[in-house]
Amino acid sequence: MPHRTIHLFRKGLRLHDNPTLLAALESSEVVYPVYILDRKFLMSAMNMGTLRWHFLLQSLEDLQRNLTKLGSCLLVIQGEYESVLRDRVKKWNITQVTLDAEIEPFYKEMERTIQALGGEMGFDVLSLMGHTLYDIRRILDMNGGTPPLTYKRFLHILSVLGDPDMPVRNLTAEDFQRCKPPPELCLAEDDRVPLPEDLDIPRESQSPWRGGETEGLQRLEQHLKNQGWIANFTKPRTIPNSLLPSTTGLSPYFSLGCLSVRRFFYRLSNIYAQSKNHSLPPVSLQGQLLWREFFYTVASATPNFTRMAGNPICLQINWYQDAERLYKWRMAQTGFPWIDAIMTQLHQEGWIHHLARHAVACFLTRGDLWISWEEGMKVFEEMLLDADYSINAGNWMWLSASAFFHQYTRIFCPVRFGKRTDPEGQYIRKYLPVLTNFPSKYIYEPWTAPEEAQKQAGCIIGQDYPLPMVNHKEASDRNLQLMKQVREEQYGTAQLTRDDMDDPMEMGLKHELSEENPKKGKRARNTEQT
Repeated sequence: MPHRTIHLFRKGLRLHDNPTLLAALESSEVVYPVYILDRKFLMSAMNMGTLRWHFLLQSLEDLQRNLTKLGSCLLVIQGEYESVLRDRVKKWNITQVTLDAEIEPFYKEMERTIQALGGEMGFDVLSLMGHTLYDIRRILDMNGGTPPLTYKRFLHILSVLGDPDMPVRNLTAEDFQRCKPPPELCLAEDDRVPLPEDLDIPRESQSPWRGGETEGLQRLEQHLKNQGWIANFTKPRTIPNSLLPSTTGLSPYFSLGCLSVRRFFYRLSNIYAQSKNHSLPPVSLQGQLLWREFFYTVASATPNFTRMAGNPICLQINWYQDAERLYKWRMAQTGFPWIDAIMTQLHQEGWIHHLARHAVACFLTRGDLWISWEEGMKVFEEMLLDADYSINAGNWMWLSASAFFHQYTRIFCPVRFGKRTDPEGQYIRKYLPVLTNFPSKYIYEPWTAPEEAQKQAGCIIGQDYPLPMVNHKEASDRNLQLMKQVREEQYGTAQLTRDDMDDPMEMGLKHELSEENPKKGKRARNTEQT
């Protein structure tokens, strides 16, 4: 007998390449597309700031419009997910609940609860992988039931597995017409997408990113038109302080599942096949998708992945606890314009370039402030539109040299790093207007400007803009010795994620810097202050 199905959206807020929704439509006489807006669950599982809420609501609105075009609708039901399911299963005589399989502990727990509910109430539960390139469980099985902890080992397993499954077929109006819920249900005012003010969220959003599958696909197609750029893309060569994103800017859409990673992967494959020469993993665009997959795989089977304590792959470091310094970093008040401009862009737009993330993360942790990566991860989780359980924690462990990354003597200089790609400071002038009138020679270090120059710029350092909160050289030298000691004492843990590949996120930078400063002394070479 065909099922009466609730398809439960969690991530995967799209209609293209949606294997679970396709399976629901092919096995059912009626499908109710449902998103349960369980605010208590969402806020306990992830720290969502205003911009992320806007992006989610925009994505739900877009999904609603796209379903309506195909003769269906999206029912956004507010409440605790278990009680909502109990109510609607009874009300609609449901025999099946379908949902994407996810790897995060909170989503796994939700699925276990739904499985138990199905056993109690007599409905089937179907979950398929749709958010990753591969079924993560197959990768773990190929590695003896444990996650591969180095990218090199991970790529070896993928070479055995072969290419990911192809995207599934597009859904059609006929699919939805055959499984259409009662028309009056789609008109119910109670189950519409709420407005921001309904959730006590500020109405306006400054972010240039608008949520939803439609916007994500448009951005994807726009990038794919430039086949030469796609073929030659190398992530370290992109510019962290360009005024427009120098990478694809697709990550927010992958994070919520508005875009299919499999579609992107195979579109890239087609372009590469037509190019005589193209960039390769780990720095190519496909390489970036594989890094995403790597972090998902490790996170799926590593206890306490988002914490230091109880995390078997993470160095246990006695970080400083300094609420005042953490606040200054978070609120763009460090006194280093390059760092503060990045944090301001994060506040305003919910997105920053990956190398800009490197700079502020290094500054907070092993570079200058010696504050735990967990604190930075929480701020990114709140503010980044592409915040992701696996990738966010993985990158913070990486950038703090707590796991994965072992060239810990490379410390980003909060002055020289930004100046190299934007010597005139246009990025700083955009995001820190208080410094707009500073001469370029001083804009990265405004505290060095003569008093007369500060007056002419209309900004007195120490009054209108803060003095640097630390002496970078002294702080980084001290922290380098602390990190060296930690790694010697916890050598075994450090070796777990040690790879003999160079750091793929920074390949190219080291060579450029050695050319830029050919006469720098042995001491500087050892610390690689970029």
